[in-house]
Amino acid sequence: MNPESLVRPELDTGVPSGDLLLAFAEKIIGTDRVALEETRTALAKALGPAAVSGASAVAGNFSKNDRIANGIGIPIDDMVFNGTEDLREQLGVNAYKSAENTFRHM
Repeated sequence: MNPESLVRPELDTGVPSGDLLLAFAEKIIGTDRVALEETRTALAKALGPAAVSGASAVAGNFSKNDRIANGIGIPIDDMVFNGTEDLREQLGVNAYKSAENTFRHM
């Protein structure tokens, strides 16, 4: 997988139908229900209906966990923090508002 493709959609993800998965992730948090349905249909045609259910479950669970962690200010663990420095820099994660929770504790 190419993690930089998460912030640069013109790059190949390195994952089968990764472009559709990224498009679905984008549409699922948007407000255009027609575009969401079109993307959901394209994803089902490419990877099967189970992929839509799986991608939806992953997106929902991530959103839930992320909101809980941000809400109570859970910082990232030292091991993860130190082991992801290059990746966080590459993706621009350190600039996220929620990163303040981590930097405050490090």
